[in-house]
Amino acid sequence: MAHSATHAQGQQHPIKLYLMVWAWLFILSACSYFVDYFQLQGLLRYSLIILFMLLKAGLIVAVFMHMAWERLSLVYAILVPISAVLVFVAIMVLESDYTLLSRIAFFGPGP
Repeated sequence: MAHSATHAQGQQHPIKLYLMVWAWLFILSACSYFVDYFQLQGLLRYSLIILFMLLKAGLIVAVFMHMAWERLSLVYAILVPISAVLVFVAIMVLESDYTLLSRIAFFGPGP
């Protein structure tokens, strides 16, 4: 009797929500495929692929990992460190040109 009562107090989400998320994941995956199919090149290609990847990851984290219904402090505990890592990666990418140019200036061009 007590076992069935514990199941009743869990939160249930409508199946329509999960089907909509699956549909959006399918659409975003198809868009990512079409980037390769139409042979887009350069910065546009990488930007679109990363955009679709981040949108899919956001949907998965928000709905399937139930982050959309969690406390704000838990969301911050997950998102703030990831954001800090992304900022540091961006700083390293910006610094890499300076490092490359310094090496070429001091050590000469490569073979």
